[in-house]
Amino acid sequence: MDIFGSSGVRGVAGKGLSPEFVLRIARAAATVWDVDRVAVARDTRTTGQLFANIAAGGAASTGTAVDRLGIAPTPAVTRYCEVESLPGILITASHNPPQYNGVKLIGTDGIELPVRTLERIEEHVLTEQFTIGEWNEIEETTQIETVNDDYVEELLASVDRETIADANLTVALDPAHGAGALTSPEFYRALGCSVITVNAQPDGHFPGRMSEPVKEHLEDLCTLVEATDADVGIAHDGDADRAIFIDEDGNYIDGDTSLAALAAEALSKGDTTVAAVNVSQRLVDVCDDVGATLELTPIGATNIITRIKELWAEGQTVPISGEGNGGIFFPNYRLVRDGAYIGAKFLELLADSTASEVVAPYQSYHNVRYNIEYRSESQRSKMLAAAETYVESQDATPNTIDGYRLDYGDAWVLVRPSGTEPKIRIYAEGREADRAQSLADGIHDAIMSAQH
Repeated sequence: MDIFGSSGVRGVAGKGLSPEFVLRIARAAATVWDVDRVAVARDTRTTGQLFANIAAGGAASTGTAVDRLGIAPTPAVTRYCEVESLPGILITASHNPPQYNGVKLIGTDGIELPVRTLERIEEHVLTEQFTIGEWNEIEETTQIETVNDDYVEELLASVDRETIADANLTVALDPAHGAGALTSPEFYRALGCSVITVNAQPDGHFPGRMSEPVKEHLEDLCTLVEATDADVGIAHDGDADRAIFIDEDGNYIDGDTSLAALAAEALSKGDTTVAAVNVSQRLVDVCDDVGATLELTPIGATNIITRIKELWAEGQTVPISGEGNGGIFFPNYRLVRDGAYIGAKFLELLADSTASEVVAPYQSYHNVRYNIEYRSESQRSKMLAAAETYVESQDATPNTIDGYRLDYGDAWVLVRPSGTEPKIRIYAEGREADRAQSLADGIHDAIMSAQH
């Protein structure tokens, strides 16, 4: 696909993502869907209202009615689409910086669209073949005010409220100025937790921290946990479909570690879990310990969702899946990433143990990650060519399902182009920190040398 990446369409607002382009996507999607109603929602980004208005107008121009959901977390929007059996257009750039925005398309089942449907919509975008509603066929636009409240109510019915309440937990929460600020504080308080917040006012400038919940962005949350004696810190990204954790001592918990801890609780012998090609050895170890099968896909929620559906069709049980960035699926609950739900499942683990104790068995690996920006397609091509040359010179057979992954037994390294930003990403992991650093540095230096 030329337009839809690993998680929708994203770009710098007004440049990589223009109002005209959003209009074409909305008209194309509504044309392919050919339904009576479409939902439109957004996150807190400063360009969100602009693009949501354009998307709503584009869908309405085809003759469909539009439900305007306002600002809502991605999982609240997907829930609404499933319950109402209507497709949705969500204006969000998830974890990207504030100058970005994007478009994510959701099906009538409340799940991100499969590749086949996205390809049909993409064809209409490129050829500009749109349904045009006659003047007397234009339907009404309706403001829906209960989306977030209904979402929180369902969350409360879907987790072990009694266990969490009995644990008498103090939660430090950082919603990143995003849509989760409208739902997660209320949700965790309703679970019986004492909740302390930082960056909890909706603000698309992200004044307190950048949207991506990575270690370097969460210093304030770590400090808050330590200063208030909180039992755990929970951080979201801009659309609240991720959760990253801080332990009771204010230490950052890597997303691969929390995924392994949650998977160890959820998986049983004979189950299957799905992860992206940058999967940590931590999850591999959990699957080996419990007798579960691990399936790998290219990076991106769409690819994981597609494989889960295929496994379901084969009669497989898939209680948990996801990536080490805090985006975890609990498919028996709903086939979406839900940061608030992920957080609650982690709180369930704290009934008898501290956060540091819960994750201690999965912290024996060390990770290194690099992001190398490129400014043009020619520079991108040179970088990838250099990466390929480097990979071919190594004493390991590459996995090419998404980029190049080299496994060495004690360590691995992966290089791939980002599906959402103009960056080449490098991931490395090893039992020894020096080993992971060496693998990451080797391919990083090879790519950087190719630019001179």
